[in-house]
Amino acid sequence: MSTNTAWILPCPGSGISAVKRVSGPRPLPQPHQYLVRVHAVSLNYRDVAVVDGSYPTDVKENVVMGADLAGEIVEAGKAARRFAVGARVTTSVFQEFYYGLPPNAIASLGSSVDGTLQEYRVFDEMELLPTPAHLSYEELACLPGAGVTAWNVLFGGGWPLRPGQTVLVQGTGGVSVFVLQIAHAVGAKTIVTSSSDEKLELAKKFGATHVINYKKTPDWDKEAKRLTNGIGAHIVVDNVGIEEIERCFGAVARGGTIANVGFLGKAEPSKAVNTPRLALVSGSQMRGILLGSKQQFEELLNFVDVHKIRPHVHKVFEFDQVPEALEYLMGGQHFGKVVVRVASK
Repeated sequence: MSTNTAWILPCPGSGISAVKRVSGPRPLPQPHQYLVRVHAVSLNYRDVAVVDGSYPTDVKENVVMGADLAGEIVEAGKAARRFAVGARVTTSVFQEFYYGLPPNAIASLGSSVDGTLQEYRVFDEMELLPTPAHLSYEELACLPGAGVTAWNVLFGGGWPLRPGQTVLVQGTGGVSVFVLQIAHAVGAKTIVTSSSDEKLELAKKFGATHVINYKKTPDWDKEAKRLTNGIGAHIVVDNVGIEEIERCFGAVARGGTIANVGFLGKAEPSKAVNTPRLALVSGSQMRGILLGSKQQFEELLNFVDVHKIRPHVHKVFEFDQVPEALEYLMGGQHFGKVVVRVASK
């Protein structure tokens, strides 16, 4: 019988040292399912959060890790009709979340259900999506988590981004770089903050209108207002959390949006933050971004295809290097995405 090798976390929050490689039988597709050979998986901070115990929702024991996927259909169930064997596919991180608002109970790859850091995985045919032809497997694997989150940031709220508006992103991780690329393609202005001049120079090559080194300019919110002639950013992407939330409100345009992404801030602020007052004074809204739906993913894939956007893959690790890849991601030195190549060819 053919085997399937996977990386699992035996106990939620048990740390990278607990992550281990296991083998078992290759799964078989049921009538309306496909067997997908996994070619590449990109890592997200949510994978780190699952490992260190900070992920805010339930994680099953012995979970197969990973949520993003780029793969190839190798076997079809007898009633599956949507794809042919050999088709390149991807899937949503949140299974069974097709459109609208997220359901109360979400089947989340790599946490509540087994994920994608395995050689083969079975998917229901409704969970799979066709892919742009210009992307490599490694590039395609970057889209389900960071890409969909970025799309939701820019277009998922009541006031979608418009050409000529300004978007500010904190840092140069996967979501931030996707926001930068998409906003640039739309015709928006962009501001990128980082402590690394090298990363900021790279951000300019991806279309950043302005860059701010927050170590050299601690009052980056005031600088953002200056760069926009006192208006501020219509969308501010908050990757840091409560410790920098006042500066996010300081940088946002009146009536703009602060999009809260990720779990990078400390649990408690160093001082009390009167968030309701800040929202009232700025006339802005805060949105918690919980990835996105299959419909939003389809919209993103169409946009990426039309504009021929290529996700920036910073570093690729091999399948036997998953612990090293997680360590590297935790170090925060990357620009864009860290990817694990699962299939050797």
